[in-house]
Amino acid sequence: MDIKKEDTSEESKKNHLIYYKSLTKVISDIQKEKNLEVDPTIKNHLDERIDAIEKDRKRIREMFPDITKEKWDDNIN
Repeated sequence: MDIKKEDTSEESKKNHLIYYKSLTKVISDIQKEKNLEVDPTIKNHLDERIDAIEKDRKRIREMFPDITKEKWDDNIN
């Protein structure tokens, strides 16, 4: 993974933390949608979307290894 210096600035860290938390909300919403869905094809598609978002969240966590798990998960609704 190529990480530029500006990608790890304090401002970038703050923005990525906000984005990370928004992705957590998106995953939660997709999970709720999946729980209501009966069509296996659609459920599979939703699983694939969740997997893609999880990969993005992992990439962000790896950019900022100094942030604790508690901080990543703090104030998630």
